[in-house]
Amino acid sequence: MEHLKHKDITEKIIGAAFEVHKFLGNGFQEVIYQRALAYELQKAGLDFVREIEQDIYYKDLDEPIGTRRADFVVSGKVLIETKALIALEDVHVAQTLNYLRAYKLEVGLLINFGSKSMEFKRLVLNMRNK
Repeated sequence: MEHLKHKDITEKIIGAAFEVHKFLGNGFQEVIYQRALAYELQKAGLDFVREIEQDIYYKDLDEPIGTRRADFVVSGKVLIETKALIALEDVHVAQTLNYLRAYKLEVGLLINFGSKSMEFKRLVLNMRNK
């Protein structure tokens, strides 16, 4: 069986997300799920920060061209992007991969609370091919 990078952390995050969806169901705004997820992550003993602003650079420009904020970074290793949509689309995967590049992280979870059943995608950015 393949070893998943940061599996111990991602399993706890996914469990926390399922707990949030089990209790709240779908139909709330994204921020409601984020607050509930923060509670569950804390309860699971995970160290995390919310909405850290990250500069986005273009080519060799010295000044950033903008900023992005990922929803969560857990243990400095796993990025979480949350959604509250009927369905995830390719653009959401691309956004999360871009955040991984910007934050220089390898593992991300894209979690959607808006569908009838919670859905998630585990994304791994190969740092050698960034």
